[in-house]
Amino acid sequence: MAQYSRLEVAQIMKETGLVPLFFNNDIEVSKKVVKACYDGGARLLEFTARGDFAHEIFSELTKYAIAELPGMIMGVGSVTDAAAASLYMSLGANFIVTPVLREDIAIVCNRRKVLWSPGCGSLTEIAKAEELGCEIVKLFPGGIYGPNFIKAIKGPQPWTSIMPTGGVAPTQENLEGWFNAGATCVGMGSKLVKKEANGTFDLEKIKATTQKALQIIKQLKT
Repeated sequence: MAQYSRLEVAQIMKETGLVPLFFNNDIEVSKKVVKACYDGGARLLEFTARGDFAHEIFSELTKYAIAELPGMIMGVGSVTDAAAASLYMSLGANFIVTPVLREDIAIVCNRRKVLWSPGCGSLTEIAKAEELGCEIVKLFPGGIYGPNFIKAIKGPQPWTSIMPTGGVAPTQENLEGWFNAGATCVGMGSKLVKKEANGTFDLEKIKATTQKALQIIKQLKT
């Protein structure tokens, strides 16, 4: 069961402005990556459930975060149906992120007051998501649409909260473009949690990059 309500999760997303995301099928490696993000200041993490038995990894990760990383809000991404959303919520997911807009996922998440963030690519989809109770819409793939898309959406709908994912990098120029356009927060994957050439993760680098990204975002939000 989720430890945080959808409103609590939405508030942390708005305050910190960053949701790191990654997937790895090794539980010990995954723990180290989550801790590196946490030590860098991140308080949310989206586990992109794209591999076989991903739910088993997430279950152990959630238990680890509860025991060792106070205040770390664990969520799951790449969820494509209500059954999967229900499974991950039963394993402690505090938010559900989807690549597409699906009403069945909205229903099961709303029933449990768990934040869900659907991937949308048009004003019509965004409006529909908000009618279904969405607090923060995921713009996906963000790199295809770019910051100007968010700026255009915020014109007729200034109340809309948008999280671009894909095409987001931990640089001043990139983050400035997104937040100046009106992004509420950003989802950042391989540009933040990046594998080295030998296939391993440089944990200190992930920690430092997370810290730097959060510093930039804080400046842009003030």
